Amino acid sequence: MTSTERIQDLPLEEVIGDRFGRYSKYIIQDRALPDARDGLKPVQRRILYAMYHEGNTHEKAFRKAAKTVGNVIGNYHPHGDTSVYDAMVRMSQDWKLRHLMVDMHGNNGSVDGDSAAAMRYTEARLSPIASEMLSDINKDTVEFIPNFDDTEPEPTVLPARFPNLLVNGSTGISAGYATDIPPHALHEVIDAVLMRMENADVTVEELMTVIKGPDFPTGAIIQGTDGIKTAYETGKGRFIIRAKSEIEQLKAGKSQIVITEIAYDVNKANLVKKIDELRHDRKLDGIADVRDESDRTGLRIVIELKKDMDGNAILQYLLKNTDLQITYNFNMVAISDRRPTLMSLPMLLDAYIGHRKDVITRRSTYDIQKAKDRLHIVEGLMKALSILDQVIKTIRASKDKRDAKNNIISEFEFTEIQAEAIVSLQLYRLTNTDITELEAEDAELRKLIDKLDAILKSDKKLSNVIKKELLDIRKQYAEPRRSVIEEKIENIKVDLDILVPSEEVVVSVTKDGYVKRTSIRSFSASNGTGQDMKESDYSLLETVMNTQHHLLLFTSLGNYLYQPVHELPDIRWRDLGQHISSIISLEPNEEIISAIGIDSFDENTVVLTAADNGNIKLSKLIDYQVQRYSRTFKAMNVKKGDRMVDVQLVNGDEDVVLFTEQAYALRFSLTELSLTGVRTSGVKGINLKTDDKLVSMLVVRDEGESVLIATQRGSVKRMALKELENATRAQRGLVVLKELKSNPHRIIGTALVKPGETVILTTTKDNKIPIEAGSLRLVDRLSNGSALINESKDGNVLSVYKEVKAETK
Repeated sequence: MTSTERIQDLPLEEVIGDRFGRYSKYIIQDRALPDARDGLKPVQRRILYAMYHEGNTHEKAFRKAAKTVGNVIGNYHPHGDTSVYDAMVRMSQDWKLRHLMVDMHGNNGSVDGDSAAAMRYTEARLSPIASEMLSDINKDTVEFIPNFDDTEPEPTVLPARFPNLLVNGSTGISAGYATDIPPHALHEVIDAVLMRMENADVTVEELMTVIKGPDFPTGAIIQGTDGIKTAYETGKGRFIIRAKSEIEQLKAGKSQIVITEIAYDVNKANLVKKIDELRHDRKLDGIADVRDESDRTGLRIVIELKKDMDGNAILQYLLKNTDLQITYNFNMVAISDRRPTLMSLPMLLDAYIGHRKDVITRRSTYDIQKAKDRLHIVEGLMKALSILDQVIKTIRASKDKRDAKNNIISEFEFTEIQAEAIVSLQLYRLTNTDITELEAEDAELRKLIDKLDAILKSDKKLSNVIKKELLDIRKQYAEPRRSVIEEKIENIKVDLDILVPSEEVVVSVTKDGYVKRTSIRSFSASNGTGQDMKESDYSLLETVMNTQHHLLLFTSLGNYLYQPVHELPDIRWRDLGQHISSIISLEPNEEIISAIGIDSFDENTVVLTAADNGNIKLSKLIDYQVQRYSRTFKAMNVKKGDRMVDVQLVNGDEDVVLFTEQAYALRFSLTELSLTGVRTSGVKGINLKTDDKLVSMLVVRDEGESVLIATQRGSVKRMALKELENATRAQRGLVVLKELKSNPHRIIGTALVKPGETVILTTTKDNKIPIEAGSLRLVDRLSNGSALINESKDGNVLSVYKEVKAETK
């Protein structure tokens, strides 16, 4: 066959699908998921078997870890040495496993996430309980298969004298499957196995009278027995793990929070760092210092509080915002009959019980055969001793060993095996005492065979053997429970009034998205002037607020950002603020359109939003309050290509005036609108022409104000509110500018003004032109106003705004 004939022309999808399917099957069955019977992944099983096979057991001296890793790679597991050593180290870490499988000398890592010393430095051996996992493995109790190069046999599962999967738990991610089985207390799991063996129909509720729930090596408090019960019934469920803490009172009104146990699988160093970051970033003002005082006697994290701070309030905040409290998700997937299966607690217990029955049956069969083989030899020796003189005479007359065997076989009817035992007999065994020993051994063997035979013939006796062995393990290795289980999940109530000191500050938000809070002292020192901002930028909000208040920042894409004032960057008044993008990520074309300060989320206050497609919406302010605010939320459902135009707080009974780019205005009462949810798109406010869009929204609160309208050509006019008659929503509205055939005026923005107020126009050439409202006379609806800007010199008008200034007492 030529090389070209070996090339197959196959579709790429078929090849990739086939190869990925094979790979997935391999990592599911033979890498990432544990076996339901012994609770081990292949790499763990191979490490334990290699150590056992090499005599690296608990009653012997420690041996270099590198030697074990070499044995595992060379004989059973052809993968990277790091992955094998990492698995070995994990089995020796007392904060990962409830009962260690490997005893290790040297640095085997830490709960702070430090890695272990290199394998050339550490020494290891099997732990006593790991030897129980391998007990009777030489008695044909489990199936062996050839290793990867067919030079050695390796076990497909270990005999496992205790239910390791539940005791030590397991975690793993494969293709399409993941598993998270928490560790449990050994004595509780064994009691559950015994209960299941007594009653095959036992319920999860009954099992939970003995197996209370998970028991983590790191202790801590488990909350939520309903979630545990659901997990035991279905294989999936969730509960809360909370660090064990207490508040200690110190002298002079000071106190400290002391953490002595943390949640399972939480990195202690990262936890301490996160708490310290909250202190440093002043997100939590009540903490004076954070120290890790852990030593060889145990874990201890001390959070020192400032004078007269409520320790419980600080603790509640830390539970909510750090890994002092985490959610654990049960996902009990294990390999059962070579398939990944989501298993309930009864299924896991049954898999283990079935495995032990198989192991005991195979062991009994093996022991019977061994006893029968020995009995056969004993019978031969006893017969030989009874006719000793003839046997000796026959042997002495023979030429060699082979001839002697043949002669006694033919003369006295011994078997080949018996003949071999006789000719190999040492002379001292031909004493009178030996026949007595042989007779005793004969009786012992017959008794053993009967006993083992009875086990094989009776399910009850087989079960009794399993129970007895489990009780022996329980007696020898049981340890007190470490995790405390509480039935209910305690609600975390964070009281910002206690956590955040009440302080008056000046809050500034600019159109370009720069935000900051400034102390009253810094603001007053500058007389509120000299704020650093770009030429084209201006303030959307500049006001005195309390650090316990909140900001709502609305964007052009219909989103809003919930921002507590105390978390705003504290920056001097004259300095540029911090850009909003460093707090939260926005889309490239997304910009801030409105900033509203909220001192309380009042039930009766309503948020009015409008989009350039003419839609308008009312939603309750209280619906905008959120608990977690690390991202933006929907304020209005705006379609792609459309933009939100404006957002205002209203009572819900005012009039609103909508202005379109092509100079249509519609006035109607907000009582026409029903309250809707935050994420809705609203209803039609104004009926737009095909190429028109909504550009401005005014809420009428004072009939004495007049409307100022600015166009892109720099024309500005002031008109009385009475020019706009009340109508109903979803109409075309009234024309408020005279349409010109060439270069028509288009509305850029509007404002409600009083004669003494100043309005500023920004232009494409970064000019800011102030207009005194009182300098403009009131004109009628169809007037195009006065040309106040030279288009060629200043550029076209971009926006219209009223200056905002913070007033301090």
